[in-house]
Amino acid sequence: MRKLMYGMNTTLDGYIAAPGDDLGWSGASDELFQWWLDQELAIGLLMYGRKLWEAMSSYWPTGDQQPDATPAQIEFARNWRDTPKVVFSSTIDKVDWNTRLVTGDAVAEITRLKAEDGGPMRVGGATLAGAAMRAGLVDEYEIVTHPVLVGDGTPFFTALDSWVNLNLVETRTFPGGVVLTRYETRR
Repeated sequence: MRKLMYGMNTTLDGYIAAPGDDLGWSGASDELFQWWLDQELAIGLLMYGRKLWEAMSSYWPTGDQQPDATPAQIEFARNWRDTPKVVFSSTIDKVDWNTRLVTGDAVAEITRLKAEDGGPMRVGGATLAGAAMRAGLVDEYEIVTHPVLVGDGTPFFTALDSWVNLNLVETRTFPGGVVLTRYETRR
């Protein structure tokens, strides 16, 4: 059975995007970017909701060709293109870059994919991740908290039907006061 991970950059007040999908607060230091790259290199399948797919696919297919791209950004872009991806959406009709589109029941498909053999999977996007959380499918949470309060926006955690007990497995501080907390679901 594959492991399902949910991790994103968040504000201290728990948002993955400020109002208007503003991500201006989420700049990553070189050290943090390298940490995210290391995590992504271990992922066997990326799963996105529509909004995160649109954000990622608007930059990373050519991120390695940007004149100011760092070696880590070049490697991230190449890995992003090569890693199999599934996008869950009923409003788009085409995806590229080693990606498959699913328009049906996301929880059923994530459950099916999780039961397969293979490397860990990452779910991204608040709505899609929320569905996976409510279904009890998420095995690990990687919360990278930036020292900023935005007051409103898209929350990292959506409403749950019941408690989810977690075990803290890692903490780490990055430049600028950014803090990683990584938890595994207690089963």
